[in-house]
Amino acid sequence: MSDFADEKKCVLVKTTLLDFPGRVAAACFVRGCDLRCPYCNNAPLVEENFKENFSGRGESPPQFVSASEVVAHLERRRKVLTGFVLSGGEALCDFPLAKNLILNARSLGYKIKLDTNGTFPERLEELISDERLAPDYVALDVKTSPERYAELGAKSKDLCERISRSIKIVSALPCERREFRTVLYPPILGKREVERIARLLPKDASWFFAQFQNESCLSPKAEKIPPYTEAQTEELVSLAKARIPNAALR
Repeated sequence: MSDFADEKKCVLVKTTLLDFPGRVAAACFVRGCDLRCPYCNNAPLVEENFKENFSGRGESPPQFVSASEVVAHLERRRKVLTGFVLSGGEALCDFPLAKNLILNARSLGYKIKLDTNGTFPERLEELISDERLAPDYVALDVKTSPERYAELGAKSKDLCERISRSIKIVSALPCERREFRTVLYPPILGKREVERIARLLPKDASWFFAQFQNESCLSPKAEKIPPYTEAQTEELVSLAKARIPNAALR
């Protein structure tokens, strides 16, 4: 069923127990992203010239493979794996590739999980509304309050509205098919932003926080920013839990 160009733009994690709740899965991280989050730890997936820009920082470039190689792995491991994770970068940047990977994985009997940053609500809605393409599970990264997304390097002028729309789309899914994720990056995520995001999420949301890691960041400046202390982190997560009971530090 696969019909892909030979371009090598995928990083394949052949087996993961962490990326798809309750499933042994393979994960495909697709190169390309419309955001430039300073704290991003996947620089080679985001930065086209990563070899030049990151050569002096001890980075080990990942092994990129073609989408056909990803599908070939899924075919070989279909008796062992039950889940396929499509992530990035931003998986929906290359929408034809995303759809084709989903269709191939589903034809092999896999459950599908999509990781997305929410900047393409039209594409997200198209997937969810098509039973052939609808992910079985969606993880939406909510990086800060929608009005602050302009600080993350995106070019879209209506980004605030787009993020809010994606939150609504994912919120409409059954609670067992979705989660929301937020990195505790101090420059763009504080009490005000946590409260703002909490007002946008459904009460039954699974909202997972991750501590900011100031190593191997997309921006060298981000590596100079200290993460929140344990006490500060606990305060922010507790603030989230006051509105969203299933908020937790992961």
